Amino acid sequence: MNAKQKPHVVVIGAGFAGLEAARGLAKAPVRVTLIDKNNHHLFQPLLYQVAIAGLLPSQIAQPVRTIFRGQKNLAFQMGDVTEINLEQKFVKLNGSVIGYDYIVIAAGARTNFFGFDTLEKHGLQLKDIETAVRTRNHLLSMFEQASFEGDVEKRKAMLTFVIVGGGPTGVETAGALAELITHVMRKDYPRLDLKEARVILLEAAASLIASYPDELRLAALRLLKSKNVDVRLNTKMVDFNGQRAILGDGSVIETQTLIWTAGAKTAEIVDSLPAERGNMGRIRVNPSLNLPRFPEAFVIGDAAFVTDEHDQPLPMLSTVAIQQGQAAANNIRLMVEGKPPAAFRYKDPGLLATVGRNAAVARIFGISFSGFIAWVIWVFLHIYRIIGFRNRLIVMFNWAWDYFFYDNQVRLITRE
Repeated sequence: MNAKQKPHVVVIGAGFAGLEAARGLAKAPVRVTLIDKNNHHLFQPLLYQVAIAGLLPSQIAQPVRTIFRGQKNLAFQMGDVTEINLEQKFVKLNGSVIGYDYIVIAAGARTNFFGFDTLEKHGLQLKDIETAVRTRNHLLSMFEQASFEGDVEKRKAMLTFVIVGGGPTGVETAGALAELITHVMRKDYPRLDLKEARVILLEAAASLIASYPDELRLAALRLLKSKNVDVRLNTKMVDFNGQRAILGDGSVIETQTLIWTAGAKTAEIVDSLPAERGNMGRIRVNPSLNLPRFPEAFVIGDAAFVTDEHDQPLPMLSTVAIQQGQAAANNIRLMVEGKPPAAFRYKDPGLLATVGRNAAVARIFGISFSGFIAWVIWVFLHIYRIIGFRNRLIVMFNWAWDYFFYDNQVRLITRE
């Protein structure tokens, strides 16, 4: 069978799910076209480290063409998919039409502002390298402006940082930002009274990291408070105009910084698919991760609504996406061989969230950890999963340097 006669698999998205699906087809008798609007794979769990000036973007991203340099059956195309036609089996990309025999839709998710137009306009988010760098520039600019601001109230507003959303990203961002202020900015701005600086974490629910066991929720709360993070539970944010945040009880926080980590919804291209929806617009799929009406079409990662054995939806986590990508690739190989696809079963590897330097919460093999030992587990598992050996070495060196010397090297304000 020559290359053109082999079944063509189109994979949309080079995130964790799409990457694993494409890799899993390396030795299959198929042609693979991987499409993404960016030319790199992003290790999104560490995106907040870019935002708080802990890591450079190049340390958590790797060019897609470099990753697949040795995979002969794969071609990469950079661009935005504007249409997916499941009936006629083609996608539209940059004005061209690409046909397929099988398609894997791993388009990921985008930030959900729940209709808050002013929040979307004035708030910050952590979705990609561009938004993380924009957040870093803003945070560092606040310290620069505060360093020569004579008005006490204006200065306090510049040094008040509000994070909305008590999930893993919100918890990790709040802890890391508090430590940046305490251990690094104090040295950079010796004349600035950083006792005026505040990190406020708002969560609408009664606890942080709701999907975690009770003991880890309490441990995360305790660790954040030990780092002087002002955690406000049962607190809704209803508006932000760039100068002040208005809360559900009518109170106001004077601040020029609000980082939104509280919501997600599926990517825009997924909205047009003719399929049943779960929460956040996610596509309901068969147990084998394909669509009921279109068995050759697989939806995986953040775009897919899949439940566990307790009928609870699987979270939008990289571990879920990776396993679904592997399962989708395996099922395509089975279908090419004329065999039925297999049902997907998620194997929970555990839960991890860092709360700053030398502090984290973790649950591995049914055992809960918090504090330093959990942080060590978190560091090594994250470094292990970063794409590219060179990146692993750089990240390890940076974290080691930061750990022993309370310093980092990337506090750069750059032009956007």
